[in-house]
Amino acid sequence: MKRVLPPLNALRAFEAAGRLGSFKEAAAELHVTHGAVSQQVRLLEEWLGASLFERHNRRVVLTSAAKAYLEQIGPVLDRLSQATARYGYGVSGPVSRVLSVNAPATFTLRWLVPRLTKLRASHPDVNINVETSNAPLESLKDEYDVIIRGGPDTFYGYSMQPFLSEERLPVCSPALLRRVPLQTPADLRKHTLLHTASLPRLWPDWLASARIPSLKPASAITFDHFYLSLQAAIDGVGIAMGPTALVSGDLAAGRLVTPFAGPRLPSRRYCTYVAQEKADDELVALFRAWLEREGARGPDSPVRAPSRRRKS
Repeated sequence: MKRVLPPLNALRAFEAAGRLGSFKEAAAELHVTHGAVSQQVRLLEEWLGASLFERHNRRVVLTSAAKAYLEQIGPVLDRLSQATARYGYGVSGPVSRVLSVNAPATFTLRWLVPRLTKLRASHPDVNINVETSNAPLESLKDEYDVIIRGGPDTFYGYSMQPFLSEERLPVCSPALLRRVPLQTPADLRKHTLLHTASLPRLWPDWLASARIPSLKPASAITFDHFYLSLQAAIDGVGIAMGPTALVSGDLAAGRLVTPFAGPRLPSRRYCTYVAQEKADDELVALFRAWLEREGARGPDSPVRAPSRRRKS
C-alpha cells in the first residue's frame, strides 16, 4: 500500500512549533529563521488542506484537530530519531551518537570524570555530553538521556536505578593533623570546620551523632559548592564532611585521611533517572550498566590518620 507522507521538514517545523507553542522558539531549536518555520507550517497546512494554528499577537495556539495530530506524530518522530541514531550509517561508517547526561557538579568532578577514561577504553565509539546541575529533576527544562540524582525517588514517566551508595564522615589533610592533632571528636574545637551552603545540616548532624552537639570550633568557613569544601580540606584549610564515594581516590592517594572511624552519616544513593520512552535505548542501557559496575566496586578503603598518644 502506498504511504501518504507529508513533507518531513514541514512536519518537523509543525511538531516543534506545536510542542513549544511558539514559532520563535521552534526556529531556535531547529536552527532556522522564524520565517522558515512559518513557511514550512504554511506548506503543511496547504498539503493537509486544513489550518493548524490560530495566530495571536505573539503566540500561536493549536487547533483542536492539530492537537490530535501532534499527539500522533510526536512519538513517531521520536522513534524515527532513535532508529536513525541506532542504525543509521554515514559515508564513512556508523552515525556518531551523543549521550546527554545531567549530573550534580561535585559528583561529576570527583567520581564521574576520573572514570570516563575507563568508559572510553571499553566503548571508544560512545560520545557523551555532560552538563552539571543540582536542580530537581522535574524543573529541568532540557531533555537528557540520563539524569543522575539522589534517591531512590519516584517520578512519573521515569525509570529509576540506584548504582552508588555512600556515607559521610570528617576528612582532612595529613598535614593539618600534624599541625593540630585530633585525638577525639571533642578536639574539633581547635579546628576550622568547612561547611557547604546547600548542605547546612552535615556538621550539626554529625556532631549530634558524636554526642557533642554543642561543640564550638575555632572557626568555620562556608562554601557554595561541595567540591570547594573538599578542595579546601585537601589544601589543609580545615576539616570537611566527606562523602566516602566521592573522596575514595583522595583517601587512597593519601591526600585526605579520616581522623575518626565514626560515626558515619547515612546518605541517599546516587540513581539514574531515564524517561520511559528511552529506557530501552541501547546506548542508555550500556551507560547505566557501566555506572552500576563502577558503583559496585565500592569506595577504596578509607585511610585512617595514625593514632597519637597524648604526652604525659
